[in-house]
Amino acid sequence: MSLRLSMNPLTPTLAGPGYTIVENASLEGRNTFRVPARTDLLVDVARREALAEVLAFPYLRSRPLLLLGGGSNLLFTRDWPGVVISIAAHGVRIVEDRGDAALVRAEGGENWNDFVQWSLARGFFGLENLILIPGSVAASPIQNIGAYGREVREFIATVEAWDRHAGALVRLDNAACAFAYRDSIFKRDPQRYIVTAVEFVLPRSGALRTDYAGIAEELAAMGAEPSPPSVAEAVARLRTRKLPNPALIGNAGSFFKNPLVDAAEADALRREHAALPSWPDRSGRVKLSAAWLIESAGFKGMRDGDAGVSAQHALVLVNHGRATGAQIWELAVNVRDGVAQRFGITLEVEPIVV
Repeated sequence: MSLRLSMNPLTPTLAGPGYTIVENASLEGRNTFRVPARTDLLVDVARREALAEVLAFPYLRSRPLLLLGGGSNLLFTRDWPGVVISIAAHGVRIVEDRGDAALVRAEGGENWNDFVQWSLARGFFGLENLILIPGSVAASPIQNIGAYGREVREFIATVEAWDRHAGALVRLDNAACAFAYRDSIFKRDPQRYIVTAVEFVLPRSGALRTDYAGIAEELAAMGAEPSPPSVAEAVARLRTRKLPNPALIGNAGSFFKNPLVDAAEADALRREHAALPSWPDRSGRVKLSAAWLIESAGFKGMRDGDAGVSAQHALVLVNHGRATGAQIWELAVNVRDGVAQRFGITLEVEPIVV
């Protein structure tokens, strides 16, 4: 196969039309925990059409693949023994204006928060509760990102992805994505799909979600009437106060999912622990506050070397400086085991752990 590549004599980098490939690449600047890790090959793809050429390279076909966005939902406990692909294509456009709503396409490399701001500036409803979530548009359906009572699946029409089994771009509608709480078909089968773009149906009017986690109180403190921009501002203020900024201290946001239990188990726990926050889930089960469980088990603010549990929010594990991914993972296991011993609840990890 003719590769049409140019080798940079100073660094082991190959450049082709719409992509670059770096050998033995550092990933420390590619994950928000800022832990050291390396990969055999790091591939940045700026044009989706380049995926076919890149994935046809024999070495790439035979190696494990990791899709990397902003690195905000990932913990490296070791080097990645294969290929890391980052979708770097950018662009947002209205595909179809339906009057009361619009079909909007965002390329996978777009920054998620920038996309939310784009939607607010054009008067769309829906994404305001998802402001300030770090990461890329391509990562949003993989994790089915959610915050303050909203999940991204509520607005996704189609996910475009490269299917490694079919060797072609495919389009999966909302149902085919098999979305669940912080989950999707893309997360369950990470070696198969590479998300390249997402299409959203964004309404121009609708019911705002202001009944969750202090939003109404924040709006009242702001003296603001509910609107997409004011709700976004309220959520941004809440997130800024409660969550450590990954630009200032290494972290990947919430490290554990809120556990889902049957109603009978929730009732039993609440009888023993009256202060335990809980709320009904759309699945018919009851969601418990993982942060409350962790804090009540004594882990909030705990530090083991440079690996720690945030003093701002018990759900967030942090890197105080030079912690390795293995050290952060060891702390996470201790937190999980401590909560299980105290409450009989086994917390599920939210980020991808390598």
